[in-house]
Amino acid sequence: MPDYREKLWPNVWAFLVTALVIPASILVLVPISLLAGIVTAAVLYGGCVLLLVLASPVVRVQNGELIAGPATISTDLLGEVVWFDKVEATQERGPRLDARAWLLIRGWIAPVVRVPITDASDPAPYWIISSRHPRQLAAAINQSRTANEGDTGRAE
Repeated sequence: MPDYREKLWPNVWAFLVTALVIPASILVLVPISLLAGIVTAAVLYGGCVLLLVLASPVVRVQNGELIAGPATISTDLLGEVVWFDKVEATQERGPRLDARAWLLIRGWIAPVVRVPITDASDPAPYWIISSRHPRQLAAAINQSRTANEGDTGRAE
């Protein structure tokens, strides 16, 4: 079965934007103490970077399962996966989005894949997952899905 793994790291600009906490902290605390402002700025920026890294989910296709952040589903419960980029990805995340869909999207990653759920008992009609490599992710899910369909699960 195909394996795929991707961690949805933030872009460089996310770290640069959070760096704005540095001058803000120094500006607030400089009337009290410049050293306190610098130390507070370093601690706050370090905390922001740590949160960005820890909050970066992993998307994985392994052993007939799709694992997207905290959610897991067997690939034999999935339909044909389609990937979208640029304007189409924006449409999938916006105007065409079904409110019942399960989302694992990150604003700093434009491409997405739409993973249809064929399980009638699942309230979500599909998942939308951000991916920097949407073609590879869609191919891995589709290959895993078709490999599961070919497996009868019976020992001969």
